[in-house]
Amino acid sequence: MPPSRFPIPQGTLDMLILQILCLEPLHGYGIAQRVELISKHAVQVNQGSLYPALHRLEQKKWLRSEWRASQTGREAKFHALTRAGEKELAIEKDSWHRLDAAVRLIFAQGE
Repeated sequence: MPPSRFPIPQGTLDMLILQILCLEPLHGYGIAQRVELISKHAVQVNQGSLYPALHRLEQKKWLRSEWRASQTGREAKFHALTRAGEKELAIEKDSWHRLDAAVRLIFAQGE
């Protein structure tokens, strides 16, 4: 039985996109596939959320994008992190780790 999927908490999608793109430039479909693969199919990114997020990140100058041929030979818009995106990812990861630690402390009180 495959693991159950759950929605991505609001505000988390941008961080996931930045993390995926710190590995290598990818097009939107590749980003969605990578998130699903790395999360062992627990997280699925739908196109209705992904493409507006990519556009928003590009407007914030955290991503740069260019059209080029994909592995299938078709043109696709590839996205890559900028230096500002790398800095933002570091900030987001630090915040995430601090929140995770705080929630774990709270959960530990019930054990």
